[in-house]
Amino acid sequence: MLKLSILTLSILLSINQTVTVTCYQATVAQCDSDPFTTAFGYKIDPKDPMSHRYIAISRDLEIYFSPGDSVLVTGAGVYDGMWMVADRMNRRWTNRIDLLVGYDSYVDKFTGVTIKKHVR
Repeated sequence: MLKLSILTLSILLSINQTVTVTCYQATVAQCDSDPFTTAFGYKIDPKDPMSHRYIAISRDLEIYFSPGDSVLVTGAGVYDGMWMVADRMNRRWTNRIDLLVGYDSYVDKFTGVTIKKHVR
């Protein structure tokens, strides 16, 4: 069994990651045949997908973030704030998160965005 010291745990929880941020919408074209269920099993409200503030993370970031983690996003303009890890990106992407936005939301790409796990 792996044991972590309090110091090691606090270092892991305070890591800031600088990533590229893109936006996605809950559509078959951008997801899969069931766009209202995330890869981690979370349900998406088709009428208001952005209300959840879900993010998808690239697989390399899974060493820092787990499904259900709250993540503070800084540097993504109107999308700054608290989001929840709820989805996984295609394996071709690295060092990237995708913000689930509404169908009428501004979709963009941001570089140099800081994400940090929020510890309650």
